[in-house]
Amino acid sequence: MAEITIRKRHAIKKSQAALMKKMLEQALGDEAALFDTSFVERAETDADISIFLIDKKPLLISRDGWAFPTLRGAHLRPFSARRIVVDSGAVSYMVNGADVMRPGVVSVSPDVRANEPALIVDERHGKPLAVVIALYDAEEILAREKGKIAKNIHYVGDLIWNLEI
Repeated sequence: MAEITIRKRHAIKKSQAALMKKMLEQALGDEAALFDTSFVERAETDADISIFLIDKKPLLISRDGWAFPTLRGAHLRPFSARRIVVDSGAVSYMVNGADVMRPGVVSVSPDVRANEPALIVDERHGKPLAVVIALYDAEEILAREKGKIAKNIHYVGDLIWNLEI
């Protein structure tokens, strides 16, 4: 995939900001307040995902009716919702864009839901490694013994991570 280029940036309307906040609340609950601001910009790009800027930093992404923090957003404004913890053996795969396989999963927060975004963090330091779309609910992930449990959509070093504003 080619580099993401920002064609335009513009402030979003209050109604769009309210919708974004509602989608973020569905994902993070009360922790969505970490991303409250009076000024949100939408970056128009050639990517298939919408990128939203808070304080001129790409902190939120949105697609298909959901909104979720980027890895940069998770680093700058840490939250505890929707986490999948992986062991140290899976870290190198996650930061290279691999999908999440069940044997590397240590724990899953109960709010992880199928077809919705979640944050992958490492077991040792709790650092965000990737944003994924879970393929199963938390209980189903823990019940599985093998196979793919989440699709990686944003990882350290990818085009969104390296996006310069």
